[in-house]
Amino acid sequence: MEIAGFSISLVALAVSLFIFSYYRCLRNNRTRIHKSLFIAMVLQVLIRLTVYIDQALVRSWRAANDTAALKGIDNMPYLCESSYILLEYAITVMFMWMFIEGLYLHNVVTANALREGISHVVYYATGWGLPVILTAVWAAMTSLHYRGERVNTCWYGYNFSPLYWIMQGPRLGVILINLVFLLNIMKVLIVKLRSSESSELEKIRKAVRAALVLLPLLGITNIINMTEAPLGGSVWKFALWSYTTHFLRSFQGFFIALIYCFLNGEVKQVLQKHYSNYMAMRGNVRRHRDSFFNFMSSSGEQKPSRDKNKKSDEMEFAEALQPHGEINIMETNANAEYATETV
Repeated sequence: MEIAGFSISLVALAVSLFIFSYYRCLRNNRTRIHKSLFIAMVLQVLIRLTVYIDQALVRSWRAANDTAALKGIDNMPYLCESSYILLEYAITVMFMWMFIEGLYLHNVVTANALREGISHVVYYATGWGLPVILTAVWAAMTSLHYRGERVNTCWYGYNFSPLYWIMQGPRLGVILINLVFLLNIMKVLIVKLRSSESSELEKIRKAVRAALVLLPLLGITNIINMTEAPLGGSVWKFALWSYTTHFLRSFQGFFIALIYCFLNGEVKQVLQKHYSNYMAMRGNVRRHRDSFFNFMSSSGEQKPSRDKNKKSDEMEFAEALQPHGEINIMETNANAEYATETV
């Protein structure tokens, strides 16, 4: 389930990054933050898929051939540790950009002046720079811890060690802060809904929908992954916890890309406009091509003559080949995109 979920999330995030980067009218501070979060999630997904697929191939080969000669990530010194360090760094980067998402959204909803006062350089330093320090401290402490063991276990079980809270502590702090942001956002939203003329049931529905939409973006669903596994309970209780945590973690990237890119009204409007322009350009090309073949067929039926009519036919043929419609459409698109960016 994790391999399937991470694969679907990888495709969805990659397509979303292409859409946000390709269309100029979508380039703003909000989508910049989205892109950084998506890049961090792509990095995490790639590392996880690499480790999982490598483990599946190596272990299946060993089981079939009854030998340990095949080398993989999990049995190669330094490569195994490095993969886990990169994975934890990518996860921490993802949480930091979730914090920035929550901060930016909170400032926008509450009309806070900080949304314009904070430079994007500060966002980059917090999102990409701060996790470097946390990961370096955790990696050094964990390396010293496992160096004293007699058998090299490639840091297996490091997530159960108390040292892991060097990484988990800031992540849990991000979730709690984003939870406060979410509650404040919901408070402002409910106040605005009360002033509207819609029914009470419609107001509740909008508030609940807004909360559910923000949960994956702010990373609040990740708190389930941080809870301790119910190993002492029943099998069904552990199965419910296991499938829930793995499903939310592996499909999180897909849900975020779906909500904030594919279902976004602004993105859908841009894609519809691009499709309409593409179909209009294809129609113009088809009309020019038909006029060309009509001219060639009519020219083949008539006898050649050197009068003024021949000159006028050649002029009409040349004018028919000039893609006036394409030029006008391209100019219209450029003006529309420039106007959108200016607004």
